[in-house]
Amino acid sequence: MNGIIGRKIGMTQVYDDEGRRISVTVIEAGPCPVVQVKTDATDGYRAAQLGFAEQKPQRMSKAEVKHCEKAGVKPQRILKEFDLDEGEQVAAGETVTVSIFDGVKYVDVSGITKGRGFAGVVRRYRMGGGPMTHGGHSKRRVGSIGARDLPGWVEKGKKMPGHMGAVNRKVRNLRVIQVRGEDNLILVEGSIPGAKQGIVFIRKALRK
Repeated sequence: MNGIIGRKIGMTQVYDDEGRRISVTVIEAGPCPVVQVKTDATDGYRAAQLGFAEQKPQRMSKAEVKHCEKAGVKPQRILKEFDLDEGEQVAAGETVTVSIFDGVKYVDVSGITKGRGFAGVVRRYRMGGGPMTHGGHSKRRVGSIGARDLPGWVEKGKKMPGHMGAVNRKVRNLRVIQVRGEDNLILVEGSIPGAKQGIVFIRKALRK
């Protein structure tokens, strides 16, 4: 199994065998039931659809509830597909745990970043702003946004005030510090996207 669904718990510090302090993010990874198995014969590719976080049936559509019941699992709030390893065989209804990362040194973690609401260019893009003294009137504004003559309009993609955060981001090659199978926890070095209790997707590192 290439990855698993998890929930960000928060950050803490641990010590390695040499007494060095390491800042880590604690992630509750799984257990995730297999809701559906994709095969070459039926879908053209091999993957497993995992579920995470049980949900009340009345908060889901009938199709979503029946989809989970077909696999013999309780309704799941989060569904995500992960690639299967070469030759790996899984069946609907099985449970995938954090133990798939035993022996794995690096992982990629993706999630939704914290939403910051409407922000100006100083906060959103770290622009310097205008002079704060000597009669300056620009201060924290964006400044000039277009040419006087050509092209005669504001170019597409211009950095301007707007919605900040709440976008999907992936952090690659995070070192795995500990895998605590009995607690369904994985500790990775450094920070990951999202707020506490946010849903994240952990995969085996692609580039390492």
